[in-house]
Amino acid sequence: MRYLVPADYMADPAVHVFDGRLYIYPSHDWESGVAENDNGDHFNMKDYHVFSTNDVMNGEIVDHGRVLAVEDIPWAGRQLWDSDVARKGDKYYLYFSLKDKNDVFHIGVAVSNSPTGPFYPEPDPIRGSYSIDPCVLDDGGGRYYMYFGGLWGGQLQRYRDNKALESAHLPEGDEPALHARVARLSGDMLQFAEEPTPVVILDADGQPLKAADNERRFFEASWMHKYGDKYYFSYSTGDTHRLCYATGDNPYGPFTYQGVILTPVVGWTTHHAIVEYRGKWYLFHHDCVPSGGLTWLRSLKVCELEYDADGHIITIDGGAGE
Repeated sequence: MRYLVPADYMADPAVHVFDGRLYIYPSHDWESGVAENDNGDHFNMKDYHVFSTNDVMNGEIVDHGRVLAVEDIPWAGRQLWDSDVARKGDKYYLYFSLKDKNDVFHIGVAVSNSPTGPFYPEPDPIRGSYSIDPCVLDDGGGRYYMYFGGLWGGQLQRYRDNKALESAHLPEGDEPALHARVARLSGDMLQFAEEPTPVVILDADGQPLKAADNERRFFEASWMHKYGDKYYFSYSTGDTHRLCYATGDNPYGPFTYQGVILTPVVGWTTHHAIVEYRGKWYLFHHDCVPSGGLTWLRSLKVCELEYDADGHIITIDGGAGE
């Protein structure tokens, strides 16, 4: 295990390899002075930095500086939450979740000629976007898919069939759990090419996970990667503090629950990326050990990730106990 940016509070990493170098795109925590609550008002993320390295566990972590800030974005209100980056052609696209001036989360996009930015935002968010935590899969052949969504402060419970509800509804008990969303991106990478659809997670009997199954159901922090011929959808369970995963045969799913990637860390939740680099697989995530357990001041870390012979991810101990 390694803390990657010990001098600052970084979290929610998205990680990609471009031209043989590994790039990290985290959110950036600042002290807010706001009391902790379930809406996440105590998080004060107002800018993004980009980091890179050519040696994950031992090499220099280069800080390429601030590449986008709240004040750069025309439609901004507050709180630059999780982001992700995709490359198409000679352009790099930074997708970010941000509250507008009415305190409603949408997903925006900013464009750069370099993986290290600076990134220049589009004047408006993606049409039809909502909630938080965008993750983009480059599935080859010009096909890119965005996964997104988060409960509670992530506002996913305010929507049904991609329309805002008059009153939010958070399922309970035996009701089906809320799902993340997936949509293919348009050719110019700036909009959805289709209506977002649910990312359904099934149990071993082929039934969708229930709302009360909060040790397995989706809460936030979508990540998608491929291993062999399978699609691995991984996510945080939020209030039960696990990283879990499910596998499927195509980008839309459905996905069958497989197990726990990471047991609870010190801190309320965690958020992650999984990537292969130079023949090894890595799990990037965060915890709150350096801040003394302050859940809104998180630190970026990495450890190696392994699969067994059947392609199951071997569970990693997060260090906080269950």
